[in-house]
Amino acid sequence: MSNVKNTEKPGDGLRSMKSSTAFRVINFELYAKPNIVIMSIGLTCFGMALGYIAYMRNKYESMGYYAAVDKDGKEVFEKKKSKWD
Repeated sequence: MSNVKNTEKPGDGLRSMKSSTAFRVINFELYAKPNIVIMSIGLTCFGMALGYIAYMRNKYESMGYYAAVDKDGKEVFEKKKSKWD
């Protein structure tokens, strides 16, 4: 029998395998444990950015603007015009 302790826990995955320091530095996200606080901050910021984009799009559409493609291929917002004007 060997005197080496088995420090592996179920669910450790790659953390339990032997690897070089360079591999661990390059693939940091494989060895870092999930942090619920950082994840929630990131999800909140991402949700706020999506909400802002949706708000601005809705604002322009409610003012009567629409996305059109210019002669140069650029997307511009133009005011809707009636054929009667």
